[in-house]
Amino acid sequence: MKVLLLKDVYNLGRAGDVKKVADGYGRNYLLPKNLAALATPGMLKQIDRIRITATKVRDLANAEMAGLAEQLANLEIKFTANVGENGKLFGSITQQMIVDAIKEKLQVEIDRHQVESQPLREAGEHKVRVRLTFDLIPQVKVLVEAEKKEEEPVKETRSKAPRRSRRTEEELEKKESKPEELEGEASTVKVDEPVKDTTIPE
Repeated sequence: MKVLLLKDVYNLGRAGDVKKVADGYGRNYLLPKNLAALATPGMLKQIDRIRITATKVRDLANAEMAGLAEQLANLEIKFTANVGENGKLFGSITQQMIVDAIKEKLQVEIDRHQVESQPLREAGEHKVRVRLTFDLIPQVKVLVEAEKKEEEPVKETRSKAPRRSRRTEEELEKKESKPEELEGEASTVKVDEPVKDTTIPE
């Protein structure tokens, strides 16, 4: 279906443009929200008036948001996150987190749908677009850094004596027991009695 845009529609066109869109998109979104009208001959005659009115509204909105656009373009936001060895985050930096950080820095309210970014899942520097008006889309610098992990104190390890094999222990036991056995044998040795002379004197 062909429609005539009554207002600026982001990613579609400016007020006064004639666009061909899907029936469902036109009937369920553009027409009910008064963003467009069917491109009938009668509506097409009003293109010039619609464009003049839209230009005035657009210029006014740009003037109001120019200061904020400059602030956002010079803004730098930092996040710390748990990062793996490959630079990937365990989790992500969401649109809402970026909006909350902007509010904390500049004390301004921005809808998360104005942040044109998928969740950030990698460490490093990112440029995130914030759509203020159809023309003003400043980029905010977002830095994602890895959390610093505290180094664990090195534990002193006592050197253990080398473990003796079973065979070595048995040999040591035998060596230790030999002197005792010798002493026992020595105590049982009998002293030979002197032999009596049994020869008869002549």
